[in-house]
Formats: sequence, structure tokens, C-alpha cells
Amino acid sequence: MSHTSTAAASNPVAQLPIARRDPTSTELHGVSLHDDFRWMRDKSSPELLSYLEAENAYTAAVMAPTTELQTALYNEMLSHIQETDESVPYRLGDWFYSTRTVEGSQYPIHCRRRASNPDPNSAFDPAQPEQIILDVNQLAVGKPFMDIGAIAISPDGNFLAYTTDLTGFRQYILRIRDLSTLAELPDTAERIGSLAWATESRTLFYSTEDDTTKRQDRIFRHTLGAPATQDTLVFHEQDERFNVGISRTRDGRFLLIEAGSHTTNEFHFLPADTPTAELHLIAPRVDEQEYYADHRFSPETGGLFYVRTNDAGKNFRVVTAPVDTPSREHWRELIPLDPDHPLEDFDLFQSFAIASRRKLGLPALEVLRFGLDSSFEPPVEIAFPEPTYSAAAHVNRIFSTNVFRYSYQSLVSPPSVYEYNIARVDSALPIGQSRLLKQQHVPGGFNPASYASERLWITAPDGTRIPVSIVYRRDRFRRVAVNPIYVYGYGSYGYPLPVGFSPTRLSLLDRGVVMAYAHIRGGGEMGDAWHDAGKMSLKVNTFTDFISAAEQLVLRGYGNPKKVAIEGGSAGGLLMGAVVNMRSDLFRVVLSHVPFVDVMNTMLDATLPLTVAEYEEWGNPNEPEAFATMLAYSPYDNLDRLQGAPLPAMLVRTSLNDSQVMFWEPVKYVAKLRTLKTDAAPLLLHINLDAGHGGASGRYDYLKEIAFDYAFLLTQLGVVPSP
Repeated sequence: MSHTSTAAASNPVAQLPIARRDPTSTELHGVSLHDDFRWMRDKSSPELLSYLEAENAYTAAVMAPTTELQTALYNEMLSHIQETDESVPYRLGDWFYSTRTVEGSQYPIHCRRRASNPDPNSAFDPAQPEQIILDVNQLAVGKPFMDIGAIAISPDGNFLAYTTDLTGFRQYILRIRDLSTLAELPDTAERIGSLAWATESRTLFYSTEDDTTKRQDRIFRHTLGAPATQDTLVFHEQDERFNVGISRTRDGRFLLIEAGSHTTNEFHFLPADTPTAELHLIAPRVDEQEYYADHRFSPETGGLFYVRTNDAGKNFRVVTAPVDTPSREHWRELIPLDPDHPLEDFDLFQSFAIASRRKLGLPALEVLRFGLDSSFEPPVEIAFPEPTYSAAAHVNRIFSTNVFRYSYQSLVSPPSVYEYNIARVDSALPIGQSRLLKQQHVPGGFNPASYASERLWITAPDGTRIPVSIVYRRDRFRRVAVNPIYVYGYGSYGYPLPVGFSPTRLSLLDRGVVMAYAHIRGGGEMGDAWHDAGKMSLKVNTFTDFISAAEQLVLRGYGNPKKVAIEGGSAGGLLMGAVVNMRSDLFRVVLSHVPFVDVMNTMLDATLPLTVAEYEEWGNPNEPEAFATMLAYSPYDNLDRLQGAPLPAMLVRTSLNDSQVMFWEPVKYVAKLRTLKTDAAPLLLHINLDAGHGGASGRYDYLKEIAFDYAFLLTQLGVVPSP
């Protein structure tokens, strides 16, 4: 049942919601943490649901004058989206697989066509008949939310294992479909994470999560046709910091089980053609060390694991390890540590490998061909033309191939898929060159030449140089501090903020908004060292970097100091809360999505999903020093410093079924902030009662959410409605 409220329609001047205050306190390290709104954690409370509906009604009433603008924005965004489209097909076994969308349908359709040539490097034949293997629109009929988690095709191509989430809580159910009949098998299991098939296509391995903490902690072996109660537990991780997952090596020879925390991991393996074999450990876990393994067989060296590891430094190196004796004492260096260019990923194939690095914060793809002795020839770097961009390996499922697919996009260039010719002599494409397979079509009159992107460096308070990516429409930009400016940030978990294309962004750019993306510390733009410089006791660097970026963009003429908008979500929502507490005068508008703002209460509750595992990102507040650090920046616990200060206009979004940031964090945050506000700037909360951490699952519904956000942003910035 949908919980959509009709209060706003019947009462267009809904009253400001005032939440009941019920003081509680927590004593720790000689400090008393006061909380007036802890009662809001009770999801089953009729009082809470009534309050949430009142907040939604109030938000709808305040936003009612923007209804026409929302519609216009939605139609603009939709005009720039190719509604009926298909991805580039990729080869797996005897089939080519792709995903397509159909105009008017919310969800993708997964399909395949049989390969017309047994050669795994043969071309796709569009004349082959299509088989729809999974229509997500059919699964979603009558459901307010639908998400597909893991998908795994059996090696023989006869079975599809997939998982579904019907609430947004990221709690997935396993289904298996017989692709010869498209019938659903009775085989099922709950709370599923990763999936991997054994070679014989009758045995499926899967991971499951703990009922309370949602930590993936077990790996099971399932035989087709057997009930889940007979599935065999093959691995159980006891350490609460660690999650587990299972995968296959690209050559298909081994199944790999990873147990990993934020800073440490280890791998077990077994032959994929012997699913009942015992597990073997590659190398035991060592604190503050990570490694990632794949396998390659060659006549010269036999079977070897290729391991990317940070045992010799944070930027990672690559070593090889014999399958029979893979422990650290047998590791042999293949690619040494580069102190300047972090090795972000390593894709292994039969005759070559791809090293994905970061160079001055930008991605670089290096092609490494194997020589006769299985060492690498000198690397060849794939060149990219723009000052700021994203590039990464695309879908490459064939191990013995002479081509490599990669994706590329930028702030002004739509997503593209390229194929690089490694050594394919029968191709019209010369060796060492790329050809474009597909670029996302952007209808509605889009002309990339109308837009410009830049990359500049700002200086943080401690002297560190921070990269910032900028995009604007050329004929609307004036470098005299007159344009409205929007600054986005994240800066957590070592996640590099992607520099990608967005057709929805055009609605802001066409109205003269300059958009900037701050690659602040805590992210991964410069590797693990960049992450380390913005986490734990150094977390404040994330916030001061962002503030410096906004200040210096204005000083350099990219934006009007009275029209600065900012946005962040999840850990980026923590960023929003922290920087508003520190410099509320700097910002005019704040968009905060599923914000992690109640840091202390969440990190003190070890029963919540993610908490214990994330001690390695934020710190353990049961330790006095970590407690003091987190308390100093926790947005919810520092709102009192805003009392009496003018605040930006704020729109806070969350979802009732969020499993990553519990809904009560932003709800409590807004309720407490209302008790302190003395200005007239709007403070709005919208909670999606039928979704999770990522918001609406349907693509049209999600587009409407963006139109709503942009209508709020443009209205509060005083930007003219029409582009």
C-alpha cells in the first residue's frame, strides 16, 4: 500500500509541523548528549507517520507555487533523454547480452541474442532473434518500488539467478529462472548479496546478511532443485567489521570469496569446476593491508594469481602468486609501486592487462601487453581529450580477447563506449587505436559546443591543492561574479567523485547556473592517501576543503556570492550539515539527500546496519579521542551554534525504508533545526514513504524528484523560470 498523503491537496496552506519534544540523554566520557527527538526512531508509531505526512503536506504546500516550473523542468529533462534505447551488447558464452528501455516504461528490459559464430571474438549479429530474459517492468506491476540487485547467468547460458528488493531497504530475495522456458524455479533464498555459479551450472553460491546488522557474513552453496534449508554453509565471517562476497575469476577457473573491512581483507578460493572442494586461503588478513586477486593460466608460467596489493605502499603494486603456494612469502613483484600515480584497478586478460590509475586526480587507462616470458611490455596509455572527465573499464566478459572496451564521459560529453584494439589483426581498426561503439544520444537540441568545462585547483587552509571540476553554458557565463553557482561535494569512503554527463543538468546550465564539483579530501581522487587525509581524526579537512572551494570559486568570478547553492547526499549530506553549521552565511540554498547528520547517536548504536564496520571510516565513539572528534562536527549535535543566525533555504530529502542512513536522522535534524530558526528562509523535509537510500526506483518517478529539487533551487536563487 502506498502512503501518499492527500493533506496538501485539501489544505494548500498547511501549517508548519511542530514535533513533540521528549528529552532523553546519553552519558559517555563525561559528556551528556541531549536528544529531544529520539522517539522518532519508532517506525511503527502512528504519531510518527502522522508527523511525516504533515511534513510532506507542508512541503507540498510551500512548493505549490512552483508546480508549473516543476512540470516545465520535467518536460525539459525528458526531452533530453532517449526514452527508447539499448546498451551495447556484450558477449558471454554463446550469447550477446544487452539492456534496453522502452518509452513510457519505468524499468529496463534485459535481453539477449544468440551468437552466430562460435569464435568468442566474433561480431554481434542484430539479425538474430531477441530473447527477453528479464522484464523488470513486469516484476514491478502493482509495486511502489522495485530494484534488481545481483544478476548471474550460468556458464551454460541456461539459468538466470537474480535478486529483487521490493521496499528500498536493500533486502534482496533470490530467484532463479530457467531461460529455456522462462519459468521461475522454486529455488529461493532471502537476504542475498553476491552470486556466483560453478562451472557445471547446477551449483550456485550466494552470500547472505545478518538479520539485524545487514552485514553480509555467510556464503552458502546451493544445488538447483534443492530447498534452501539444505544449502551448505561454506564460509562464515565472525568479525563484525568484515563483509563477505563471492565472485568468479575472469578466466572462469576459480571462485573467490572475499572477506573485507574498510581497511583490510583476505581471499579464499576453490576450483570452479569442483564446487564441493575445500576452500584455500591466498594470504591471511593483515591490519591496514588490502589485496585483490584474479587468475591467469599461460604455458610459460602455468596458473598464477595476479594480486593488486597495498602491502608496500598506499598506491598499490601488482604481484604474482602460485596457486599451490599463494601466501605472501611467495609473492613476486610484477608492477612496482608508483609513488605518484595510484593503481586504482587491474583488469586481467589472457594476452594483456589494463592498469587503471589516477594521475593528478584524473583516471588513466594503461594497456599492458604480455611478452613471451609473461612479463609486461612498456605500457601504452589511452589518451582522453578533455580537461576533466571519467573513464573506466566497461563490460569485458571474454578472457581470451584482443580488444578492450572502456567507457568515457565528461561534464559536456555524453556517455560513450569505445573498443580499443589490443592485437586484433583481422580488424579494420589499426592496432593501438579505439573506435566508438555507441554514444548516448541526447535529443532536444543539445549541442555540446554550447557548453564548456574547466578544471582548476583551489587551496585549502593547510595549503593542500584541491581539484574542482566546473561546467557552464558559454553564452550565459560572465566571469564577473554574477552567475548563480551550484557546488556539489561528497568526500568519504575513498570514493572519487565522478565527472559525468547528466541530461538533467542542462536545465540548470541553460538558465545560467555554473555547476562545480569539489574533489575534496576523504574521497579517492588521489588514491588512499587522499581518503586518509579526510577521515577519522582528519575528517574536518573534508568540510574546510569544501568551504574553501565555494569561497574561492566566488572570488575567482565563477559565481555570485549571494547566489551559492550546494548539494550532497548520504555522507555528502553530513558534509552539507557540517558546512552549514560552520559557515551558514556562505550559502543561499542547500539540497541535502538522505543525510548522515545524527553521527553520534548512530555510531553509538552497534545494532544498526553498517555501524561497527564503519568504525574504520569515522572512528569508534566508545574511544574518548574518536568521541571528541566526532562530537565536534556531528551536525545534529552542533545545531545550537546556529541559534539566531540566518540560515540558507534548505530542502532535506529522505526515505522511510533507507537501510544506509536511517530515516530518523534527517527527520530529527529538521525537527531540531525548526526549534532554532529565527529567519524566514524555507526549511522543507520530504520523505518518500515507499523507497530507500536511492530514492524512487522508476526512472520517470526519479526524474520528477530531480525536477522538484531544481524548482526549489531555482526559486530560492531567484533565477528566471525560463532558460
